[in-house]
Amino acid sequence: MAAHVHRMPFGAAVRDGGRGVDFRLWAPAAQRVELVLGDGRVAGAPRGADGWHEVGVDEAADGTRYRWRIDGETLVPDPASRCNPEGPHGASEVVDPAAFDWDEGWNGRPWHEVVLYELHVGCFTRQGTYEAAEADLGALVALGVTAIELMPLASFPGRHGWGYDGVLPYAPHAAYGTPAQLKHFVQAAHRHGLMVFVDVVYNHFGPDGNWLHRYAPQFFTERHATPWGAAINYDGDGAATVREFFIHNALYWIDEFRVDGLRLDAVHQIVDDGAPHVLDELSRRVRTASVGRHVHLVLENERNDAARLGPPATPGRYDAQWSDDFHHAMHVLLSGERDGYYAAFAERPVEQLARALVAGFARERPATGAPFRPATGDVPLTRCVIALQNHDQVGNRAFGERLLALAPPEALHVAAALLLLAPAVPLLFMGEEFGSARPFLHFADWQGELADAVRAGRRREFAHFPRFAEAAAHGELPDPCSAATFERCKLEPPAAHTREQRAWRVEHAALLALRKRWLVPLLPRLRDGAHSALLLGERGLVVRWRFDDGQALEAVVQLGPGEQALPPPQALPPLIGTRVLHSVGTVQIDALGAWSGLWQLGREPA
Repeated sequence: MAAHVHRMPFGAAVRDGGRGVDFRLWAPAAQRVELVLGDGRVAGAPRGADGWHEVGVDEAADGTRYRWRIDGETLVPDPASRCNPEGPHGASEVVDPAAFDWDEGWNGRPWHEVVLYELHVGCFTRQGTYEAAEADLGALVALGVTAIELMPLASFPGRHGWGYDGVLPYAPHAAYGTPAQLKHFVQAAHRHGLMVFVDVVYNHFGPDGNWLHRYAPQFFTERHATPWGAAINYDGDGAATVREFFIHNALYWIDEFRVDGLRLDAVHQIVDDGAPHVLDELSRRVRTASVGRHVHLVLENERNDAARLGPPATPGRYDAQWSDDFHHAMHVLLSGERDGYYAAFAERPVEQLARALVAGFARERPATGAPFRPATGDVPLTRCVIALQNHDQVGNRAFGERLLALAPPEALHVAAALLLLAPAVPLLFMGEEFGSARPFLHFADWQGELADAVRAGRRREFAHFPRFAEAAAHGELPDPCSAATFERCKLEPPAAHTREQRAWRVEHAALLALRKRWLVPLLPRLRDGAHSALLLGERGLVVRWRFDDGQALEAVVQLGPGEQALPPPQALPPLIGTRVLHSVGTVQIDALGAWSGLWQLGREPA
């Protein structure tokens, strides 16, 4: 067993042996800073160089509650608090990370083995806790998942929310459990052979519970704008400390919670005109700190900027990014929806899907604010995370419907196979594997004027969509600030699954077993840039993925109603020595039926 403590220049640090605690706060705009302990004692924290305030308390220990008092009037939590049991409006609590005993010997799993399962801790089980989720780890292993991706854990006000409006990035949200219980969950996942990723938000703070403007306004800059207001200051006065705050946060999750990867939210909203860019520096620091471990870094980047991607463990680069192009093209084909951002995929969706399947991205945006254009060049497919559903694409709908409410089941059989038997890294959204009927809605535990503003904003947003406009006008949209909305999103427990849901789960497990047996061993030899796609009519597609040893994986699919004739041999020479891995729907010698497909592995003729 071993202890893992991340040393950082922020927050409360328990001294070796647990004898006292040293507290440190960066408050350059404060004239006077005091530490107020939970028992009422007050200790002055003199101002040092560059706006740092620090004080040591011999009597403090693991579990001591405390706040900072700014200029004699404002009580604030520690922005680097490891624990805030009552949320960001309450006191922080000292945590001694050396008190948790970690197993030794777990070093993660290589990137090509990754199958992601995204979950929201509060909705994954009825209890909504780490402890309850831990009981389902064995079921995820049996499904074929290799990595759990937790939606953001940073503390935010209230009990329920998506987590993307966190304000204390070092303090796991208290409603899910204690930091020790989160560590226990991670260790239990490792014992099952599962990696754990955490979604982190370094592009903004939430609108409630963030006190940094009061004593450290250097965290923000008006020189850059984001959808959430002033941008995080990564390149102006005081930026060196701000950069360290977020880079240490990434290191904290990797070091102290032993997580195996991070997914960085919306990095296209991280603006840094300096050098090196904060994303480059963060990657280099994480790589240096995790030598000998498989630690993976994933981006969400609306611009599809492949320049930030590289082979696993490359300093300054990221293992992969979410590829929305695959999702958007598939969604148009499955649901027929063509409004909003789906409008760009309404024309030739199969062609854009083909591009995403063989070249990674269908579109790219060269600069923030510029229009999308067709992608140039190929992105290694294992640098792309693809999904049919995720928290964004389900939860940002007006009614949070999942795909089974929008597309016929026969279509989803083909779609699931295309997702799980493609070389890109697949992601399942919790409940997708058994066809959950529960929606995943936008929810937040806001109160007062902020809650009213969120409700009004949702009505304005969906008034622009013809299919939602009437509901928006008549106040029929789900209330995002209602606890009932949150409760509706909790998954059905396994004991309540229907026969159809159990069958969906069996199908997903079978597909992932095929992936593990036949595709995963070939992925390290994937021939980047050598893949091809052939369009068949309006809805048919042949995709051939090639490997260095001459083997090829081929998917032939009909993504719509009607029969589709197969291409003549001269159009694409048939594979030899083929092994049929999977088939869906009606597959004949010379034609495919509606919503059908065939996956086979073989060799191309010499």
